[in-house]
Amino acid sequence: MIDRFSVPAGRALVRLIWVYKRKRSGLLKARFCVQGCAQIPGVDFEQTFCATMRATSLRTLAALAAKRGLSMRRWDFVAAYLQGDLEAGEVVYCRPPPGYETTGSDGSTRVCRIVKPVYGMAQAGRRWQRSLFPWLRDWGFTQCASDPCVFTCTKSINGTQQSLIIGCYVDDLFVLYADDSADSLLIRFLHHRPVGTMEHTYLPEGVPTSFQRNHAPAGADLPLIISAALGAKQRGIAPDPTLRSTYQSLVGALLYCATQTRPDIAYAAGMLCRAMSCPTDDTLHAAKRVLHYLSRHRSVGLRYARTDKLPLVGFSDSDWATQHSTSGHVFIYGRAAI
Repeated sequence: MIDRFSVPAGRALVRLIWVYKRKRSGLLKARFCVQGCAQIPGVDFEQTFCATMRATSLRTLAALAAKRGLSMRRWDFVAAYLQGDLEAGEVVYCRPPPGYETTGSDGSTRVCRIVKPVYGMAQAGRRWQRSLFPWLRDWGFTQCASDPCVFTCTKSINGTQQSLIIGCYVDDLFVLYADDSADSLLIRFLHHRPVGTMEHTYLPEGVPTSFQRNHAPAGADLPLIISAALGAKQRGIAPDPTLRSTYQSLVGALLYCATQTRPDIAYAAGMLCRAMSCPTDDTLHAAKRVLHYLSRHRSVGLRYARTDKLPLVGFSDSDWATQHSTSGHVFIYGRAAI
């Protein structure tokens, strides 16, 4: 805490707030955060980019674990963002949170001088990553050239040399190893808590019963529905703002599923994306059909096989079916797409 008059001229004060969250497990969590949206670029921070492991890399690691019979676990750092370091001269000045106000020597409320990354700061993720990556390299890990968030290393475990592969996604680490005794080594080496094996995601509930008869993510009339929506846009028919917002939110979620672990809806999601700016009731109905398909087939996913006989295989195709060219590609490793 410093006196208000000690803040350099021209520096605005950012708020410190409490953020409360109820986790899926029922645990209640409170976090002290900086209101990063009020930070001024070029004054409070310079760069915010923070690399994350690509979904392709995660799927490749899963396929590699299945093919070689490796264990794959997810580890979580405790209070990761608080473990980074701000650059020299990088300081953020904040108002104290409610209940923690104190009065300075001049009678004004004292302010907080933040010298370490705090959750909510625009540069917190970048500062954490700039601390994690050098630390991994210092411990002998080699950074992958194709994805900077993947690291490999060879360690001696029970007298034998074994490979460790780590994929970094912000404060989550996906670790591949061959020997179960590596768990104890990782606990000493990484100094954070394991959170168990990878889990499947939860899909939304409450899908209308009128979609129960559909067994495919898209019907044969989907190209015609998209063409009609695009035609309405060309005629200058403006969509309802509420409908557009609902449609964009739903299709955005479907697109995320399609690019992660559900390539079976890639065609439907790609077609629906063409009507993002001009949705109609029919396109929304088609999007809900895909949502029901996901809800009905929750167990469908990517299953990688343990075999040495299946090499990396790639396919690509394109056509011109609905006013716009359509192209796509898929690479398969271990009997499933990566």
